[in-house]
Formats: sequence, structure tokens, C-alpha cells
Amino acid sequence: MPWDLATAKKHLDAWLEAELAVSTGQSYRMGPSQLTRADLGEIRKQVEYWKREVIRLQSGKRRARRIVPRDL
Repeated sequence: MPWDLATAKKHLDAWLEAELAVSTGQSYRMGPSQLTRADLGEIRKQVEYWKREVIRLQSGKRRARRIVPRDL
């Protein structure tokens, strides 16, 4: 899916915040309610994905193409 750089950075920031939140505690209880945060492994996968997307978008669309000259 095509992303723009600003969107990719926003997603990366959100996943980094999630990683920080999980590192301070995986779950906690307030009275009868309990909150369990997302899996740290999945968060790290998403952080790596969005880092790659940001790098790709910052570098521009450089693709190697093979051209075969033809004499018509």
C-alpha cells in the first residue's frame, strides 16, 4: 500500500509509544477491570516495518531497471 512519509512517521511514532508503554508494564488491574497490552514481539515487528517504510520513503523511488536495446 502506498504511504506518504508523514503517515509512515506517524505510524512509527505510535508503535514506538506502544513499545514504551509495554516496557513499563504488560498488564495492570484497577478494581475489577484488568488491562493487558499487546504482545511485545508484535510491536517490535511493526516498529521494524515502519522504520523500513520511513527509510524507503526518505530515499525516494530508486529502482534499477534493465533495458534491452532493440533495433526495429
